[in-house]
Amino acid sequence: MPTIVIVGAGAGLGLSIGKVFGRNGYNVALVARDQSKLDALATQLCEYDIEAAGFTADLMDRPSLVDAFDRIKQRFGAIDVLEYSPAPHRPVPGITMAGPLEATVDNLQPQIDFYLHGAVTATQQVLPAMRERGAGTLLYTTGGSSVQPNPMMGNVGPAAAALRNWALSLHQALEGTGVYVAHVPLSVWIGAGGPETQPDAIAELYWTLHTKRTEAEHLYTAAP
Repeated sequence: MPTIVIVGAGAGLGLSIGKVFGRNGYNVALVARDQSKLDALATQLCEYDIEAAGFTADLMDRPSLVDAFDRIKQRFGAIDVLEYSPAPHRPVPGITMAGPLEATVDNLQPQIDFYLHGAVTATQQVLPAMRERGAGTLLYTTGGSSVQPNPMMGNVGPAAAALRNWALSLHQALEGTGVYVAHVPLSVWIGAGGPETQPDAIAELYWTLHTKRTEAEHLYTAAP
């Protein structure tokens, strides 16, 4: 069976993406910091007859992320899809949010480590094998501030924009290789509005991108 790895998995969008891919025949590997929460998510997926397991890692601790992927490969084998969602579900030690006037090198660097360096590290664990097979999907999720600057996120937006730039460049570099890359900026508060803001609805987009394999980027916004 093919396998999707969801990095930054939580009880909202990560779980919903797991359900979408799982019911289409994928094993689901969930990566986040809290093993008990990962186990709870895996249990929910198993209730849908989806093979799932959680693997702890801290995006700010790159060796732990590498180790998580090693354990995933031991459990499931080849990884076919990587979905990277770095938005924290609870405060991350050492990471603070600041406006543009308060942005400093000291509070920008952890955001860049979290968004860009974590994504590059995770990708390095799967991309060589994908290129060798000539098949694979890499999906990167950020907030809307990666595309549309938001003064509330004066140090988050630049870090997310760096991930966006790298993902779009990767899409171009891998065209024609069989490895598909897409960036999904979410300009919506998940679960805070109508049906289109609910995680199950948003998750369908990821399956569509994976199967159609055309768009380099899809800006997701709530319907007017």
